[in-house]
Amino acid sequence: MQCQLLTEQKIKGYPMNQLIEKLTALSVVPVITINHAKHGTSIAKALMENGLPCAEVTFRTDAAVDAIKNMRAAYPDLLIAAGTILTTQQVDLAIDAGVDFIVSPGFNPKIVSYCQQKNIPIIPGVNNPSLVEQALEFNLTTLKFFPAEASGGVSMLKALGTVYPVRFMPTGGINTENIHQYNSLSSVIVCGGSWMVPADLVDNEQWEELGKLIAEAANI
Repeated sequence: MQCQLLTEQKIKGYPMNQLIEKLTALSVVPVITINHAKHGTSIAKALMENGLPCAEVTFRTDAAVDAIKNMRAAYPDLLIAAGTILTTQQVDLAIDAGVDFIVSPGFNPKIVSYCQQKNIPIIPGVNNPSLVEQALEFNLTTLKFFPAEASGGVSMLKALGTVYPVRFMPTGGINTENIHQYNSLSSVIVCGGSWMVPADLVDNEQWEELGKLIAEAANI
């Protein structure tokens, strides 16, 4: 039985196209690795108060799930993605924590199918034509381009964008010096980046400094 189209799925009561609108309205999606769950609330506060009401929390640490729960409880309107999702168990944990959508570094048909069965939007990673075509077979038209810089960067995205009816969220090697080149492409909805949420500032609870970096990124 064919899975429901991603474009028909809901996110917090909104159609997928409104999720895309929310992402497109951002200057960048902060990609955050959180080592201590208690920091989730403070990070969410810094994001909301400084103009970037979105977070992709990577599942690279054991603190990710509880950090997301803290972020969701404190700021219900924060747009939250679970990133670096590699297993169906992580999908379940992310959904239970209250995420709005899933982001994976690669294109895993098992993970994509599971997310569609669970009716949770997923933006999987691709970096070549074959993977884009596999994604299209699953009715996915919004994809993560990862690792962006290592996979040909803007030149590769231009080539892919002229062939396929898809939109991209490039991530990996994005910074203040090249983000404008990516965002200038019609196929790019938003970039993912981590420079405005460095782990050392988070670990040291330097929230004022973190807020300044987030505000600067919000105004790119």
